[in-house]
Amino acid sequence: MEQPGKQAMEKALKQVFGYDSFRPGQATLAESLLQGRDALGVMPTGAGKSICFQIPGILLPGITLVVSPLISLMRDQVNALVQAGVRGAYLNSSLTPRQYQKALYNARQGVYKIIYVAPERLLTPDFLDFALHTEISLLCVDEAHCVSQWGQDFRPSYLKIRQFIETLPHRPVVGAFTATATQQVRQDILRLLNLQHPRIVVTGFNRENLYFGVRRPRDKFSELLHILREEKGKSGIIYCATRKTVEQVCQNLQEAGFPAARYHAGLPDEERQQSQEDFLYDRKPIMVATNAFGMGIDKSNVSFVVHYHMPKDLESYYQEAGRAGRDGSPARCILLYSGADVRLNQFMIEKEQENEELDAETARQVRENELERLKQMTFYATNHRCLRRFLLRYFGENPPDHCGNCSVCLKEAPSRAAQELRPVQKPAPLPKGAEDPELFQRLRQLRLTLARSAGIPPYAVFTDATLWEMSARKPRNEADLLSVSGVGEQKLRRYGRLFLEEIRK
Repeated sequence: MEQPGKQAMEKALKQVFGYDSFRPGQATLAESLLQGRDALGVMPTGAGKSICFQIPGILLPGITLVVSPLISLMRDQVNALVQAGVRGAYLNSSLTPRQYQKALYNARQGVYKIIYVAPERLLTPDFLDFALHTEISLLCVDEAHCVSQWGQDFRPSYLKIRQFIETLPHRPVVGAFTATATQQVRQDILRLLNLQHPRIVVTGFNRENLYFGVRRPRDKFSELLHILREEKGKSGIIYCATRKTVEQVCQNLQEAGFPAARYHAGLPDEERQQSQEDFLYDRKPIMVATNAFGMGIDKSNVSFVVHYHMPKDLESYYQEAGRAGRDGSPARCILLYSGADVRLNQFMIEKEQENEELDAETARQVRENELERLKQMTFYATNHRCLRRFLLRYFGENPPDHCGNCSVCLKEAPSRAAQELRPVQKPAPLPKGAEDPELFQRLRQLRLTLARSAGIPPYAVFTDATLWEMSARKPRNEADLLSVSGVGEQKLRRYGRLFLEEIRK
């Protein structure tokens, strides 16, 4: 059998995912894991981290385990893999005991290539028994910053990953991935996961299509209405610090006629699931949520993210704001700041430490780290120099003094900022003026129908960027369609005929 190398990777990228070329950092990381070398990838939200481990996962002989903290993320990633023709499964608390045992049984029979698992499951007797008797080629840790006390989402369960790896009869290749990690967090990831001579790839944090703005309005809600009117008909997320504010803002928006859904950890599972689907399927394109929402939400057409309160650190802010503009179109990230936000965050940091499963000294250290990060976040919100520069310097980069695309550099009246950003360039390089908005809407409608009947989010069929390219190029046959970015062989078989018919009409 040919030792999988660059050619095999490029073939899998095209056949399975429908892309002609890797994005920055992807090929280096995937090749490293494929050749048996540990790797750490720090790539901003939307840079395509999952391809870095899914391609080696498909090509390596045994099973790939992906440790992930988020139930909704696991489900979405596995859905997308299955759509692309890859056998995948997830093991977490959303499964009934019977479903869990069935999935484990299938895993033992070698039914799956890629298995997503929650960190809490790794050392349970059932899972360990499976892992000890299975060929695990690759273990990937997603959201790897969760292992570090200096990270914004420290989870003690992540500290068990190293113990799990050391329990296995053969050590798999280990990959770790995160969107936001300062130098200190990177060092923690390397040490606490015990990565061996890893290849480290940090792609730049700068995403030029994102506009960053800070406003200090007297009345946050009327400022929000102003922003939403500028973004009329577009999809966006509004982050609030408390569940109570989520409830209020969502209700007020609905009364003002906006199609808004709400999401926080205090809602019943069914409602959260419903809200998430309403948002993904564009039935309610505006999501009002706490930070419980959004990790792993791969919605490609989010045009704005508004923070109704300042978050407690820049890592969270950059990750949440980065959910905008994932398809490369211009998008706006606006923070509505007030001094009360600082006090609210201080209170929440104190409260969080009371019920942690940490010893007193660790809890004290974590709290101090969080207060220090809150200070940096406050500096950003009150900063009078380029906002992008402030963010990028925080993550260890050395950007120019002016970006020309933030509220400080533009010094704009709010509405001017909206106009400056409106010429939306489509992500695929297309013949000038070739976009066909009417055909694009018809293709979106077809996608929605197919997604609903399959019970998956629309982007798992095709992303907006792929539909824009179809509407511009108007492919006439299967070979033409296969040359569109995002159309792989499995999806061509599954959906090609229907999309070609719609284009012919």
